[in-house]
Amino acid sequence: MIEAVPLAPFAVPLGDPAGIGPEIVAKSWVMREARGLAPFFAVGDPSALRAVWLGPIIPISAPEEATAAFATGLPCLEIAKAGEIVPGSPSVDGARIAFQALEVAVGLARSGSAAGIVTAPVGKEQLYGVGFTHPGQTEFVAERCGVSAYNAVMMLAGPSLKVVPITIHIALADVPAALTIDLIRARAITTAKGMQKNFGIARPRLAVAGLNPHAGENGALGREEIEIIRPAIEQLRAEGMDIVGPLAADGMFHARARETYDVALCMYHDQALIPIKTLNFDDGVNITLGLPIVRTSPDHGTAFGIAGTDSANPGAMIAAIRMAEAAARARIAYG
Repeated sequence: MIEAVPLAPFAVPLGDPAGIGPEIVAKSWVMREARGLAPFFAVGDPSALRAVWLGPIIPISAPEEATAAFATGLPCLEIAKAGEIVPGSPSVDGARIAFQALEVAVGLARSGSAAGIVTAPVGKEQLYGVGFTHPGQTEFVAERCGVSAYNAVMMLAGPSLKVVPITIHIALADVPAALTIDLIRARAITTAKGMQKNFGIARPRLAVAGLNPHAGENGALGREEIEIIRPAIEQLRAEGMDIVGPLAADGMFHARARETYDVALCMYHDQALIPIKTLNFDDGVNITLGLPIVRTSPDHGTAFGIAGTDSANPGAMIAAIRMAEAAARARIAYG
């Protein structure tokens, strides 16, 4: 990790208060010294933390109070009350506080009061009931930062693999029509710049998966590789990018193959997320590239079924906090 000037603390909106977000945030604070975590503060209703944890919570009224408080308790910036919180039982009030916490955290990061945001999981079904209109937190954060969803890239990153889905939350049947040369180019360019800016890789190596089995077998199994994917890659390579493909996806993710690239660009959601969750389920991180702020998140959901049972693994949240700090420091070095 790049050492530099002290950073502002990181804002961690607690996500849905009935999910495992409060538990994994609290457990991350408990492990702060063992895992070398930078100071952070929770954003939301402290009652959500108290519902699952008996550790010390320190109320703060501004982010700058968090660093001094961090050694003795989990700093929490209360923004509103969510009403009665029952772990495992999501509610409209809980969704509303999750929405507000996310909004506040983004604003703090944009103002520089927070070094970045690390978002805990939210329940999209519940959010849609309180006016949330975006496919996910990634698109919401991008909009609030003035970045189009087209230019904000969701990367899933773990110790052994980084992947970017070209298309994200759409039906598999809609993927072929959604793929365009321009979309692939935009995702690849943002990814390459994001690898430089957030990971300090001066010349990132990109590998691009095909859409069809065996990357289409020269048109025998589909023409998307010939008409869309390969032309995009050739254009990017001609512009100086270190990029290869389209490659057969079934041979891209074994250990020897992963040594040949820094990030894999995949054509659809599960093509990217199955390998990353297989390899790095407990420490996979969602990092949004193309934003003016640092934003990471654990690569898992609310897990309402185990909320309140003290069984949630904080590994991905810890990894997300660590990656947020590394990205913030890399951005300082990048200039």
